[in-house]
Amino acid sequence: MSNRHLEPEEIVALAAATASIAVSCECARRPYAGWESLSPTFPEELLERVGKVSAALDGELRVEEYHPEGTNLWSENAPIALNYYPANRCEVWQCRHCQRCYLRYTEFGGYYVDRRMRRLQFELVTLVE
Repeated sequence: MSNRHLEPEEIVALAAATASIAVSCECARRPYAGWESLSPTFPEELLERVGKVSAALDGELRVEEYHPEGTNLWSENAPIALNYYPANRCEVWQCRHCQRCYLRYTEFGGYYVDRRMRRLQFELVTLVE
């Protein structure tokens, strides 16, 4: 497992390299196209941590979301803006079997902890400041 910080260009390259994966895999039983709570039946043993999103290494992480087209956190077509919440708090994980990549973070609410995941989709990755 890697704990290193990934540069935005590395994440874009990883998303591009895995964009056309169509092989059937246990990790893809659910699409995870938008942010979802991690299913208790998800086969986590298939995933390997690649690294962390390196947004704002020298300052505070943004808490704002990026939705220029009127999407919201749960939208499947919401941009994956690496410098904005929640992508800026994520780790990148990759399936050992099929090579699909996922973004993962933990939401700490007042009375709950929610582990969330979203597939890293090349066409949605957005590099905005």
